[in-house]
Parts: sequence; C-alpha cells; structure tokens
Amino acid sequence: MTASASLVLANHRPETIPLARRLMAVHDTILLEEPPEKGFEPMLDGKITIDAYLENQELEYPEFSRRMAQVLRERRKAGTRLVQVEPFIDLLLSIHDRFANGDGPQDLPAGTDLYRVYCAEHFATKALLDFYAASGRDNFDTTIDAVKRFARADARRFALRDQMRAEAMAALLREPGNTYIEAGQIHYPLWHELRKRLPAGFPLRVHFLMTAVVRKLGYRRHLFGPGDLLTLHYRFHPRGRFQSENLFAARALIYNKLILKEEIADDLDTYPHTRDEIEIGSVTDQLSLDDCRRLYTLVRRASTTDSREIVKRHLEDRWPVGRPT
Repeated sequence: MTASASLVLANHRPETIPLARRLMAVHDTILLEEPPEKGFEPMLDGKITIDAYLENQELEYPEFSRRMAQVLRERRKAGTRLVQVEPFIDLLLSIHDRFANGDGPQDLPAGTDLYRVYCAEHFATKALLDFYAASGRDNFDTTIDAVKRFARADARRFALRDQMRAEAMAALLREPGNTYIEAGQIHYPLWHELRKRLPAGFPLRVHFLMTAVVRKLGYRRHLFGPGDLLTLHYRFHPRGRFQSENLFAARALIYNKLILKEEIADDLDTYPHTRDEIEIGSVTDQLSLDDCRRLYTLVRRASTTDSREIVKRHLEDRWPVGRPT
C-alpha cells in the first residue's frame, strides 16, 4: 500500500461535520488539529462519556467538539487510526502549567521550542492587547496600524505552529495508507511546510472542505475574511508590504462587527455560517478605505445587528439578497 494524504481545510463549525465525516471514511489515518489529551483514548473506546472528556477543556466551539467526538468514535469502531498532533499548542499548555507552578519566562531554556512558542504567543498576545487599546481611542488610523501589527505577529505565530506541526506529521505521512490531515482554513500554508519535509512527488492533496457547498449556494468566492487575507499575505511575505494592506485592515474592522459570533447548531443543512461568511465578505469587498473610515465611527460600539443595519443603509441597494437581515 502506498502513502498519500489530504490536507483538509475548514473552520470549526458544526455544519462542516457531515462533510468531514464522509471524507474521513475513505482515509486510513486521521491526524487531528489538537494536542494529545489523556482522556482521548478512553473517550474513543466508550470508557468515559464525550461530555466527561470535554468538560475540562477550554472549547471555543463546544458543539463542534461534541459532534466531532461522536464522529471520531465511529471512525475508531471502523478501524481508522486517530492521532492528535498539535505540538505548538501542546507546548503552550505546558508553559501555562510551568507559570502556574511559579516559573516565569526567564526559566524557559533559550533556543528551545518551548522558548520559541512562548515568544510567538507573547508577541501575538501583546499585539492583540495593543489593538484593543487602540480601538478604544476612536482613532481610525491608529487602529488600522494596530490591526496590521497584530496580523504580522499572528502570521509569525502561525508560521511557527505550521512548521512544528509539519515536522511532527512528516514521518506519520510516509507510512502506508491514505491520511486525512485536519486543519483550520487559516493554516493553508501548512501545505508548503509539508512539501518541504515530504519526498518529491508525494501525493499530497489540498481540499477546501466547503468549496462544493459554496458552489451549491451559487457563489464563486472563497471563505477568507479580509483579516485572514491580511494575515496570509504577511505569512507568505513576512517582510513585504503590499498596496492594499490598509484597505484589508480597514475592511477587517468592519467585517468583525458584522460577522456572526455565536456557534449555530441548528438548520445545518442550510449552512448558516458559510452563508454568513460569503455574504458578509461580499459586503466588505465593496467598501473603500473612505467607506470604512466613515463606518467605523458608527459601528465601533454598536451590536452586530445594529452594525448590519448601519452598513446596509450605507450600501443601500448593494447589500446582497438573503441573509443577513
């Protein structure tokens, strides 16, 4: 049996799970985008409940995690190999444990992966806090600069995370069989990191999980928001500037005020998150830098619902038909 792999890119939304479930069923091994958990094997084997397994984890998307755990149990019963591989997060959790026990940054050995993870996380967190501070001062240009600094720091953090994960997966991918690699959409550059570490000609396929759904809904666009596009540009060009970076940063400010934040677990066959990401992306694609400058003052402290009404009035007949309402 030869070795092959699919890098499957999708955001962690409940509506992605049926598609992931079907694709996982034709793979021999699944490499999950999560650090090893001691309760993972007992949960898969039914020795502990899914709720018990998840209860002490800090879950950004709890319904996604619960439903995915059910799918993974199915795959275990079918004989699929399941491996948790996310060394960056694993090391970050160990750093948190060290700090909780009284250590500080000065106790992390310089030049180690532990120290590199700390630095990447520290600078990204600092940049995020700087953005929050800037956004509170109601100065559009200062806030745009803060968005760009955070995107650059986030890109560096993702670069290290992808490099470490690719290194950890390379040997596993060479083993016979077809491997499913779970990854968030922002980790598209992981493909390049894997290519560097796999033999020339290794059959590695990139699969955007929701592409068929987007086409089914009648669209021909991607699901990357302007903030993701900004981060990806800095990821591929870490020292470069580009003409539209201010525009992408400005659109990201508006996009983040319009996009749905809560996890939707109902009506999954209508793909609510995918529709929302497409339509809000279509809205912000229409905004100029001056549009964003005017709108940011109006939506900065507004709710998602109110922000949508404000931008809808600004765009008048250019707001797409259907959601959001």
